[in-house]
Amino acid sequence: MTVMRDAILNGFEDKRYPGSELLGPRLLDNNQQEKIWLTLRSELYNCQSFTWAVAFITQDMLIPLKVVLADLAEKGVSGTIITGDYLNFNSPRVFKELRKIPNLQIKIASNSGFHAKGYLFKHEDYETIIVGSANFTRSALLSNYEWALKVSSNKQANLTKQLAQKINLLEKNSFSITDQWLADYQRSWLPPVSHTLHKKQTKIVPNQMQKAALKNLTALVDNGEKRGLVVSATGTGKTYLGAFAVKEFQPKKFLYVVHRQQIAKKTLESFYRVIGGKKSDYGLLSGSAHDTNKKYLFATIQTLSQPETLHSLAQDEFDYILIDEAHRAAAPSYQKILHYFKPDFLLGMTATPERMDEQNVYQIFDYNLAYEIRLRDALEEKMLAPFHYVGVQDYETNGHMVDETTDLRYLVSDARVDYVLKEIEYYGYCGPKAKGLVFCSRQEEAHELAVLFTQKGHPAVALTNEDSEKRRVKVVSDLIRGKIEYIIAVDLFNEGIDIPALNQIIMLRNTDSSIVFIQQLGRGLRKYPGKDFVTVLDFIGNYKNNYMIPIALNQDTSRDKDRAKRETRLPSLIDVSTINFSRVASEKILHSLDQVKLDGMRELRQSYRELKNKLGRAPLLIDFYQYGSVSPIVFANNHGLDNYAVFLTKMGEGIELTRYESTVLTFVTKELLNGKRIHELLLLDMLLKHKSVKQEDYLAELQKHAYVNDAVLKSVEDILSLSFFDIKQGKTTKKAQYGNLPIIEHSNLFDYELNEQLRQGLNDNVDFEKLFRDAIETGLAMNKQYNNRQQFTLYQQYDRKDACRLLNWPKDVSAPMYGYRVGKYDTPIFITYQKNDHQKRNALYQNTLENGRSLRWYTRVPRHLKSEEVQRLLKTKNMHLHLFVKRSDADGKQFFYLGDVEIDHHSVKEELLGAKKKPAVGMNLIFAHPLSNEMYECLFA
Repeated sequence: MTVMRDAILNGFEDKRYPGSELLGPRLLDNNQQEKIWLTLRSELYNCQSFTWAVAFITQDMLIPLKVVLADLAEKGVSGTIITGDYLNFNSPRVFKELRKIPNLQIKIASNSGFHAKGYLFKHEDYETIIVGSANFTRSALLSNYEWALKVSSNKQANLTKQLAQKINLLEKNSFSITDQWLADYQRSWLPPVSHTLHKKQTKIVPNQMQKAALKNLTALVDNGEKRGLVVSATGTGKTYLGAFAVKEFQPKKFLYVVHRQQIAKKTLESFYRVIGGKKSDYGLLSGSAHDTNKKYLFATIQTLSQPETLHSLAQDEFDYILIDEAHRAAAPSYQKILHYFKPDFLLGMTATPERMDEQNVYQIFDYNLAYEIRLRDALEEKMLAPFHYVGVQDYETNGHMVDETTDLRYLVSDARVDYVLKEIEYYGYCGPKAKGLVFCSRQEEAHELAVLFTQKGHPAVALTNEDSEKRRVKVVSDLIRGKIEYIIAVDLFNEGIDIPALNQIIMLRNTDSSIVFIQQLGRGLRKYPGKDFVTVLDFIGNYKNNYMIPIALNQDTSRDKDRAKRETRLPSLIDVSTINFSRVASEKILHSLDQVKLDGMRELRQSYRELKNKLGRAPLLIDFYQYGSVSPIVFANNHGLDNYAVFLTKMGEGIELTRYESTVLTFVTKELLNGKRIHELLLLDMLLKHKSVKQEDYLAELQKHAYVNDAVLKSVEDILSLSFFDIKQGKTTKKAQYGNLPIIEHSNLFDYELNEQLRQGLNDNVDFEKLFRDAIETGLAMNKQYNNRQQFTLYQQYDRKDACRLLNWPKDVSAPMYGYRVGKYDTPIFITYQKNDHQKRNALYQNTLENGRSLRWYTRVPRHLKSEEVQRLLKTKNMHLHLFVKRSDADGKQFFYLGDVEIDHHSVKEELLGAKKKPAVGMNLIFAHPLSNEMYECLFA
């Protein structure tokens, strides 16, 4: 097996041998780019069977494993885990959870002191083993400093034989878990002794987030600002932050406003723990309680906004007011009190400032965003309990699955409820008993599900927005005390009330809003004693809005469909939280993504308004980049928008450009904004600062950032003179669409200048100058993801026109290129791996991936070995072949760059393709860079 031999020699003898990411030896660890778990996962998905010998296993890593093994069960793949009871590390619960997996055999090693950490995967004609320091625990596979060596070998190899002998011996000295063994183990098991010292902390002190926010709030007050807003994910200590801020301000009289009495009472106690003083200084203004003479007053909006109550208080009664759940501040009841009181400082706090009614919360607080920490930040800072999200398909019978129109009888049928409970049981929860919150979409559904859950042995109660607060408090108390297992909710628990004891979130409804999705997810993420993680189980039906799920989970506001697809296909991690989709659920989300237009004008308007609300001014493209909002590329690629000025005009911003200014802005937007080459952007940036730029100065600047040669300098000239675009398109040329005038001129042979009309426009038109500069600045920012020391960046995306430009070709010949073009010294090859439509031309070419190292490729038809084009391809000395691949036609015009490839000349063969037996030449293209696991899963798995 040549590929295996080369991969081993590459790893153990000389790196000049061709390597293979799939087969070559690798040292694995946990870093920002990779995790040991992701390699184990990839091996599982591609193996025929597996045997693991691993001493220590923790429950906090079993949920992502269960997702993979459920998919493998569909393919008939099974495996064995050999573990043990050494040091009592493995809890009885771990063994119980492992036994739930039907395609997994669990064995207990009889060897005393069993401490192995080895993972063996059997493939069709080779085996892979991963050995090292990593046990099957969340810390070891996702965060700890661990080393593990991954090695593959042929079935005939000595290493494989040794492994087989070791495994056979280990299995002989192991026994399968029985009910009796597990019962005996549970009776005698004592948790391992922890040597961690826990100091009892009596004084409450600010955490890192709170310290940073307090510093910014103090600066606002010192600068004379009257209002400020803190955006902080649920569970990150907003209440204590408010108390610290009030303690630091030392108001004469303080008012706290919220929408529920339960929260007001709880907050009063939290403030007292932080601020201290006399308990008699703290009072309530809610219902029958009217403690308006207290120094620290905690009020509900319903009571405070009553005219007789409001006007019984002086307008300057409070020098500090805090509005909790500040996204509600746009409501009339809140506006009434905000207009009435005149405090020295008004603080708003919210986890979700974005409102679906498009009211501007930022404006209410004078655009003073004191601090912002979103869910992802909070998880990475370990402020919240980690979660394991699992997206599984909803119940299906006779080809029918839940969608927006599904009849209630189907939603609450015995068969569906049995299926849901089976999945809930399989994926489990952290802790001795389920404490779950189930979200569904209809009140009748909630009540019926509660009855059926209870009948089937899982006590549950339905709660809706029609229930009184007294009943809600009782039901939550019953859940915490273990009297019930599930609360089934509709239009409730999206915000406000938290249940820290929750260990399961179950979603049995369509995702209509990313905001609501995050609110519901956040209900279970507060830390709680004994809660190591939260299980989030999402039942995904045939919903049109499925595309929102990965976008919400990854807090991806870019509206970039390619990015959303990668987030669906590839496993995602947020610190040690995992995001997992079953294969079927992933397909449903991808189908939903194919049907939706993420970058339509409606969506762009909404994103624009949200960012404008946040900034208090019209955002520029660089603002979208810096705030992680819509990717600027989305504006550039929108066919209905020539440039950002057109969009601003549609938004009523009153931008005025001449026709020529607009065409120039269109050129920069459509051709340079993507940042795929820095050279033109650098020159234009220099020309914005200086009337003319000497070529020697331009070369010196380029050498700091990028590769330079005569060909690329000529290409820059071709681009900025527009001659590259002088290609007929219909009745005109692309050059004509960009104004015909060269963007740059030469005052002499070696100096660059902007053309006179362009210079005049930049001098005379403030709008044009601002938008032109913005496009250049944004392009330079977008360029940060590219390696400017070479033409293409490995695993970035390019289209055919990008290839023509970056290969320094004098003209854009992308239109007739199709699958490839044999140039003088460069041949770009574009492959669509999966052919969804067999009627299309590319359906003839059945490309196949060989061992992650080479790809079978075919010339166009009709071609023969003696064809002039084929001969040039095979015999030109120093011919560079550049490989670009996309998964399917549904992925648009962009292809991933997989690097340079070489032709395996032994594989070159003339073949007859398709039903009409047309001749083409096939050959294997060998990757210069071994294909990464991530790219393999994204494109070929």
